[in-house]
Amino acid sequence: MPPSETPPLALYVHWPFCVSKCPYCDFNSHVRESVDQDAWRDALLADLAYEARLLPGRRLGSIFFGGGTPSLMPPATVAAILGAAEAAWGFTPDIEITLEANPSSVEAARFADLAAAGVNRVSLGLQALDDAALHFLGRAHGVDEGLAALATAQANFARVSFDLIYARPGQSLAAWKAELARALDFGTEHLSLYQLTIEPGTRFATEAAAGRIVIPDGDAAADLFEATRAMTAAAGLPAYEISNHARPGAESRHNLVYWRYQDYAGIGPGAHGRREGLATARHKKPENWMAAVARNGHGAQIEEPLVPGERAKEALLMGLRLREGIDLARVARLGGVPVAAVIDEDKVARLAAQGLLSSDGNHLTVSEAGMLLLDAILPEVVLG
Repeated sequence: MPPSETPPLALYVHWPFCVSKCPYCDFNSHVRESVDQDAWRDALLADLAYEARLLPGRRLGSIFFGGGTPSLMPPATVAAILGAAEAAWGFTPDIEITLEANPSSVEAARFADLAAAGVNRVSLGLQALDDAALHFLGRAHGVDEGLAALATAQANFARVSFDLIYARPGQSLAAWKAELARALDFGTEHLSLYQLTIEPGTRFATEAAAGRIVIPDGDAAADLFEATRAMTAAAGLPAYEISNHARPGAESRHNLVYWRYQDYAGIGPGAHGRREGLATARHKKPENWMAAVARNGHGAQIEEPLVPGERAKEALLMGLRLREGIDLARVARLGGVPVAAVIDEDKVARLAAQGLLSSDGNHLTVSEAGMLLLDAILPEVVLG
């Protein structure tokens, strides 16, 4: 795309409700006995209209329904949001419309209606291919139910991805290799493969603090990570981001908008956005967001210009997650600062000499070996 051409806009829609809260989850998800579906549809449409007024003249290249559990949304609500988004912005001919879904039989029964509403890509939260592991992770589905939902998804959507969580307590390298080999045999074009991490404020954090959960140590986790990347690459789904693997051309276009640090609008409780140099965030608690929409016509809580250099720093932190790396001239333009103001060039040179980074002065990339140490590398090379 020529530098002067504005890339398509992305839209994120947050549906905050779940049937239950998973013990590892620190996302903005909530359990409620009942949801006023008409009120939620109308509030999301109002929030969308507000963003559309502030981002005129753009076309949407991707829409992502995240959560929470957006497969609990009525398909009619999904259709209404997509209709309003197309009327407000217009769609690119190849727009990607993704919805996260739980692999329960109840939600899988909605897949045909969700596809008819306009969803063309589904991201399925399988999380494990082992019933004991699913129980440990607090998932409501079993393996058989999950695989039935996967088959239904593949029959209804043009593009299908699913998630797995590895580096679980007691998981051996051999067991993970067998589980991943089975996952690769299902023939999906995209996999999101995450190491289990203990997030503050979750039930697992409480369990880990009490010594009741012990995840694999650094060396064991490194072996699992390296095996994951080797197996997916051999199967034709190489890692294009630290935890995401896809056939060439099947990468998540929506997530690439985040990682390439392009503009996106975020609506719904807790949704964040980047609107032409502004950082936006919605009220997080569902009831507070609804009250804000009723009061102001939108759910925005924060709309702040990013200070000089902050955009460059964010672009680096996001872009270095990608195998393609980052264009340093663009980083400088985004932040309005010289590259030396946001990158420690001495540390870049040292890490490059160790084979962990690659830099030619114009482009910076984390090497395959460096990806294993990404969490340590980023604070070393990104200033501030």
